[in-house]
Amino acid sequence: MMDLQEMSDRLEIQDLLARYSHAIDRNDWDALDAVFTADARIDYTAAGGIAGDYPEVKTWLAAILPAAFSMTQHLAATTQLDLDGDSATARTILFNPMVVRGEAEGEPQMLFAGLWYRDRLIRTDDGWRISERVEEKGYTKVL
Repeated sequence: MMDLQEMSDRLEIQDLLARYSHAIDRNDWDALDAVFTADARIDYTAAGGIAGDYPEVKTWLAAILPAAFSMTQHLAATTQLDLDGDSATARTILFNPMVVRGEAEGEPQMLFAGLWYRDRLIRTDDGWRISERVEEKGYTKVL
């Protein structure tokens, strides 16, 4: 049976994961400062991105996503969360449809990506933060 602290931690982490999705989809890069630790390691290479420290990846996201996609949606769901005091690990499914920018006539191309986020999280003075994120590729499809 969960105690109140575990229930609170689980809700706070779910909110954190949702804030990540909303920040990315709104191109609100500074909102990510309240999602990741300043020294977080992020690895997006499984989906064709980069791996690096949080500031480097934040700069890359701000440059590449608006240039490549006119719209994105990040649907994160069914998180498997393992809490251990002030740290946690999570594996979360992501369904990510994106409208590809381009010069093509007619209907815009859509890129559909399915993957998992594998996260390490820590409790900080400012709440839960992701200290490490690794993407695990599932599939991509362009229509």
